[in-house]
Amino acid sequence: MRTLDGRYRLERRIGVGGMSEVWRAHDRVLDRPVAVKLISPGADGQHGPVERIQAEARSAARLVHPNVASVHDFGTSSSALPGRQVPYIVMELAEGETLAAHLRAGPLDWRISVRVCAEVGAALAAAHANGIVHRDVKPANVMLTPSGVKVLDFGIASPAGAPDPMPEGMIVGTPAYLAPEQFDGASPTPAADMYALGVLLYYCLTGRLPYPADSTIELLGVRRRRPPDPLPEIAGLPPEVAELCHSCLAEDPARRPTSLVAALLLAEAVDARVYVPMLVPTARRPAPTSPWTEQAAMEATEAVRVADGPDRSGGR
Repeated sequence: MRTLDGRYRLERRIGVGGMSEVWRAHDRVLDRPVAVKLISPGADGQHGPVERIQAEARSAARLVHPNVASVHDFGTSSSALPGRQVPYIVMELAEGETLAAHLRAGPLDWRISVRVCAEVGAALAAAHANGIVHRDVKPANVMLTPSGVKVLDFGIASPAGAPDPMPEGMIVGTPAYLAPEQFDGASPTPAADMYALGVLLYYCLTGRLPYPADSTIELLGVRRRRPPDPLPEIAGLPPEVAELCHSCLAEDPARRPTSLVAALLLAEAVDARVYVPMLVPTARRPAPTSPWTEQAAMEATEAVRVADGPDRSGGR
């Protein structure tokens, strides 16, 4: 078995993408299972700039949230591909079944669909609060675990509004989940993630995409010619959820809801609890306080004798 930098022993390949492959590995230092993403060489045999990949990993590592698969480490190693320094990202290993695999059996019950997407929305809200855009929200990047949803692959996340690092004419992402403005070369923003969340919700509820197509080429053509299909009527589905799905799929990014609004609305629809960023109120002019008030707020904890309470001796 290959070992990266004497620490991460690669055990089994668990995923392959266009630009990377993911391995189940063992961290020999901390004695725990991890996921290791190896960044594949480009078509010309070269990698993207290591500094950019490291910056993306650093951005993703700032995210600490129960619905996010955390990033633990970054490095480069020649042991993965002899003769070349291969960048790799070490992530939390989320054990379970991907949403993509689960959906092969057909659409989910609307309550499960809404709950799953509420947790995805909460993960995006945490990312967006940190100025990070996921760029590739899709069923294959949503893991269903015993403890809830884990959103994977924040390793390609980027700062909101940052130019796409791909060559001109190329876009990072999955065509069916890309926002319309991304096809026109716009930089990824939180609104683009919200479009992808709308497609994800539609797919969970119906078992199909909001575009009739049998291939990627046909899909790209359909998407440029017509708007998404409206969500069909689903028995019991709250109208506010259907409206949210419609709003997420709006062509105008400004009309899409924020991830925070989506997470809270979806969670409320199924009486679920999600963890979202705390809204810190704008600082106000402090009210006048006495020196004692400020001192009392900062005093160290100690045992204090209190005044004698009521006499419970019964007069004895």
